[in-house]
Amino acid sequence: MALSQVIGRLLGVRAHEVDPGGGGASRVPHPVAAVVVGGGIAGMSAAVVLAERGVEVTVLEAAPTLGGRLGAWPETLADGSRQVNEHGFHAFFRQYYNWRNILRRVDPALTFLRPVPGYPVLSAEWPAEEFGRLPPAPPANLLTLLARSPSLRLRDLRGMDRDAALPLLAYHPARTYAEFDHATADDLLTSLRLPDRARAMLFEVFSHSFFNHEAEMSAAEMIAQFHFYLLGNPEGLAFDCPDEDYDTAIWRPLARHVQRHGGQVVTGVAATALHREPTGWRVATTEAAYRARHVVLAVNPPALATLVAASPALTGAAPELVAALPGYGRPGPPYAVARYWCDGDVEAGRAIFSGVSRQSTLDSVTLYHRLEHESRRWAERTGGSVIELHAYACEPEVPAEELAERMRAELTGLWPEAARLRVRELRARVEARAPAFTPGSHARRPGVRTDADGLYLAGDGIRTDFPSALMERAAATGIIAANHILRAEGGAAEPVRSVRPRGLLARP
Repeated sequence: MALSQVIGRLLGVRAHEVDPGGGGASRVPHPVAAVVVGGGIAGMSAAVVLAERGVEVTVLEAAPTLGGRLGAWPETLADGSRQVNEHGFHAFFRQYYNWRNILRRVDPALTFLRPVPGYPVLSAEWPAEEFGRLPPAPPANLLTLLARSPSLRLRDLRGMDRDAALPLLAYHPARTYAEFDHATADDLLTSLRLPDRARAMLFEVFSHSFFNHEAEMSAAEMIAQFHFYLLGNPEGLAFDCPDEDYDTAIWRPLARHVQRHGGQVVTGVAATALHREPTGWRVATTEAAYRARHVVLAVNPPALATLVAASPALTGAAPELVAALPGYGRPGPPYAVARYWCDGDVEAGRAIFSGVSRQSTLDSVTLYHRLEHESRRWAERTGGSVIELHAYACEPEVPAEELAERMRAELTGLWPEAARLRVRELRARVEARAPAFTPGSHARRPGVRTDADGLYLAGDGIRTDFPSALMERAAATGIIAANHILRAEGGAAEPVRSVRPRGLLARP
């Protein structure tokens, strides 16, 4: 254990158990059926836990492949080779305790994850800022970052508004939202009185990672995520990534795991409406109807809003959920992903993953041919490279190919050698399915349990009572939804873990 982790443990920075409710049998004591709508992280996490406990679970996924925003699907390139394309790069942070626990069902040692040591933030104006290779636990990681950062010097710290900075160190699950949810992340950053360089390189790139503009994102949510990723966990900012595509490493193995435990996974079938019945729910789809005592809706915000609107039964059965959907169902800004298969390569010293600050479109660069085996094999065979460019919150109503070329042009300003690469293939897309965390939205954000008996929600936009975000929030809410079902049917709940529940300087 690193020295910073020892000090962190003395300060209470360790993984915490979230009380899932006690008692119950290892398997449900009687037959019970559940339908999970959505086969992404949230839905499959719920399905794994339910199937293992003996619940007759059916997963319904509208897309032809599993994964949601962690999805992957095959592409055939012009040279005839088969490549797997993905929905975008994701970092598997080491404090994603619940998501990693689900992944251990198919790989107990997580051998498919490899560490990504460096995390530079690139800028056209300033030298790169390195977020990798920090001590793992607070406060050593924060002190080291500030001590070595070229973007924030001692005289800058003297000029900061220290009172405005204290909330970043004092996250509280109730007070933080009560005091800061109606302000924007932009307001919070401005109040710190940071130099523009420090703001751009240390904070703005962080807020963009949540698929929201800081001018439209709750300051409370930014404080919560600052706590979750930097100041409340003993693992720090270190992360890993799969060395195979998501379908090979995650989705096919998880589907087989659910099926081995008696569940079924149905892809290419969309749920169209929910109907209340005396014994539970009937889920209508494009092909058939599925009846179950319990239903978990693990879909993105726009899909949830559409499904609820098409289900008149919910007006009476779940009026609170129906009332919350006009706000929650509006997603965050669109995001763009472009994957390039190129002739030639960028310089050997370029990091596998780089964040980008203050470009108009480009937010990150991933070198897949240095990360995943299939892309590496294609690059070795052709002498080329596989590069993904990602915009987390981009301009609306701009075609995907135009956004892709904007990002590529911005990349050449950061890495001049990229201008010499000839593009052999491009796959680009724009979507708007990530949750919005707008100011004032927290109080109306739905939680896992709805006001309808036997109906639950899961996903990365669903509220939790403990710090969580992105993939980890999706997995955690899926597990919590499964736990509600298990407790209702006499089964034992799955353990849930999280980071330190309050900031280092938070009052009890």
